[in-house]
Amino acid sequence: MSMPANPAATSAAAPPDHPSLDARRQRRAWLFLLPTLAVVAFIALYPLAQTFYLSFTNARLGTGEPASIIGAQNYVDLVQDSYFLDAVLLTVLFTVVTVLGELALGLGVALVVNSRFKGRSAVRAAMLIPWAIPTVISAQMWKWMYNDVYGVFNDLLVNQLGVLDRNVAFVADPAVSFWAVALIDVWKTTPFMALLLLAGLQLIPHDLYEAARVDGATALQQFTRITLPLLRPSMLVALIFRTLDALRVFDVFFVMFGNRPDMQTMATYAQQTLVSVSNIGYGSAISVALFLIIAVFIMIYLAVFRAEEA
Repeated sequence: MSMPANPAATSAAAPPDHPSLDARRQRRAWLFLLPTLAVVAFIALYPLAQTFYLSFTNARLGTGEPASIIGAQNYVDLVQDSYFLDAVLLTVLFTVVTVLGELALGLGVALVVNSRFKGRSAVRAAMLIPWAIPTVISAQMWKWMYNDVYGVFNDLLVNQLGVLDRNVAFVADPAVSFWAVALIDVWKTTPFMALLLLAGLQLIPHDLYEAARVDGATALQQFTRITLPLLRPSMLVALIFRTLDALRVFDVFFVMFGNRPDMQTMATYAQQTLVSVSNIGYGSAISVALFLIIAVFIMIYLAVFRAEEA
């Protein structure tokens, strides 16, 4: 009977009979995550997959005929649809104007409320009031203030200050209607941007500013060399949140303009196609296009910030 040359080495090379501690922890972690993943899959992934599927069909409500697969015909029609292309341009322009304006104003507000002064807590609470008002209510309030007959803006600019020689229909005039609705969005969501940036400012150690002052750095140098670089993660989060909201803007445009063709965003055009026209297939294609455009913006943000960090 032959014996193994090295029994200890043979025992060490054999696979363990029981999983390691890390493997048991990972298995237990996945078990705890399964309910959450199932909920996310049900409320997010399933509707998304269903929307993708419907975008390749001719589904309509009220026809009584079953939906059939028509391939990419909805997307071919979409790139030739002038109303959709105008909605894309309007939405992207609205996003660029409002997000940049909110970033600049929000950063200024965050810097002010981050400094020490008497009544800072009251100012922080007051700045959140516009953001706390529901968008539909604030949009209707601004619509009344924009009215060319009894609106407060026309009374102030024409009767009180004399800046204008006649009343302006801010909502109906195509030359000013875009800027009127952009001002509403900037007024309402700048506090949200300021709140996110304020949280980032409070994470910057004060020791860095004290060391910079000892070295003779000016306030501008402290802002460009300390504040802005360390605030980038918070700015990225704020930009992503606000860009997502701005690209799928619906309520403020719907309250201000209804279904006016020249002031339709991608979301209002999708709502009109899905609900008013009941064209589920084409409306789903618009929704998928909106999803892809948002994804492109997010990838651009991530690429720019990663390139700066490299």
